[in-house]
Amino acid sequence: MMRKGREIGDDLVISIFVNPAQFGPQEDFESYPRNIERDLQRAQEIGVDAVFTPDNMELYPEGFQTYIELEKLPNHLCGLSRPVFFKGVATVVAKLFNIVKPHVAIFGEKDYQQLTVIHRMVCDLNFDIEIVSGPTVREPDGLAMSSRNNYLTPKQRASALTLYKSLVKAKDLLKNGVKDAGEIIQAATKLIASCPETRIDYISICDPESLDDIKTIDKPALMALAVNVGKTRLIDNMILYPQ
Repeated sequence: MMRKGREIGDDLVISIFVNPAQFGPQEDFESYPRNIERDLQRAQEIGVDAVFTPDNMELYPEGFQTYIELEKLPNHLCGLSRPVFFKGVATVVAKLFNIVKPHVAIFGEKDYQQLTVIHRMVCDLNFDIEIVSGPTVREPDGLAMSSRNNYLTPKQRASALTLYKSLVKAKDLLKNGVKDAGEIIQAATKLIASCPETRIDYISICDPESLDDIKTIDKPALMALAVNVGKTRLIDNMILYPQ
């Protein structure tokens, strides 16, 4: 995303902030991987002009009580098991927009629901900002890059590959004429459940804009999934295109 920003912008600003408002009480805020020295080094290598690294009190000072909540989009996918997540996302992104005042902001497609929420917020609240998406970046074996991958043991990492493998399988089934969303989800469930230490949070095939579930894939559809591998929660997604 930094490289993409360097290509399209005259001045490139990034923010680095692990946002406490989007973590639930039993989630991994305290242990979430942080390496500010490495992040700053990479930013310098790419040619970032400024890095904004606020602390918690800068963004959430004593007495803070104003939050942004969307009515419908969070009631799908990750929002069902992480009810505070998108309230925290929308609030901190709005604050960062007001502080940095970008003309263009780039967000990754791996967090597809987050990207959809931000698009909706920018539209609804009339932010004069263009939202650009960056494609999911994967390891050579297909695993979507994520800070949480650092939690995985070698055996768990092998199980984690089933997220991507299930998306590829769904794509192949659709190519071979299977358009029933339930059948594709069942195949993905069987594949993931066959690997050790996996626990499925959700597998959904839905409309890419509303995130409402669909039964038949007769137009481009989002397949999104969240799976716990050991204690690590991982997400991935892919747009499925019918023939």
